Amino acid sequence: MSEAAAGEGGEAAGWRLDPALPLGEAVYRALRDALHDGRLKPGDRLREEEIARRLSVSRTPVRESFNRLLAKRFVEPAGGRGLLVRRLDAAEVMELYVMREILEGAAARLASRQASEMEIETLRDLEALFEEAATEDARARANHALHDAIARVARNRYLDASLEELKDALPLLGRTTFSVPTRPDAAAAEHRLVVEAIARRDADAAEVAARAHIRGALRARLVVMREG
Repeated sequence: MSEAAAGEGGEAAGWRLDPALPLGEAVYRALRDALHDGRLKPGDRLREEEIARRLSVSRTPVRESFNRLLAKRFVEPAGGRGLLVRRLDAAEVMELYVMREILEGAAARLASRQASEMEIETLRDLEALFEEAATEDARARANHALHDAIARVARNRYLDASLEELKDALPLLGRTTFSVPTRPDAAAAEHRLVVEAIARRDADAAEVAARAHIRGALRARLVVMREG
């Protein structure tokens, strides 16, 4: 377990506030971004005074942001001072992947109908970027970029909002499934099937391939969970 404010502070560690946002929202976004990019991990402890010092703000907007994180169940009381970043339990993991399969399948189906030729080329480029990635972190970033691009191409604001809500929960899963030795090659093959079905405008095949991809990700997630 690590302290959220350990090490160098401020800009050197990537903690930045968006000056275009109200202060409370900027602090919340900074914490959420730290969850998304792995600077905050399940089991990490958050303390008001340390986050306030790191972001050079008073404790009031930090406390407000902590309350929002608690409401979204990203964190839980630490039993003393501060909060802990949560890790999803087994039931929550299964529920998350059930919804991911439904929503990502729908996104691929809609993308097959909506994508322009230029957008299809972008999807192919992102799929190739995943295959070229040499590290777990690089694969995870490329994977997120491809999934986000498919969601954008689907052009459905309600689907996009639902996927964003699910994406907020992904950091609570812990380490990436690309740590499973067989997963990178399997995911690359699954990505190719999804992208090529979208390119063919085959809505049924795109949805089937996307749903199979998420089921494959779940199988790898269960391996990670068994390994601890």
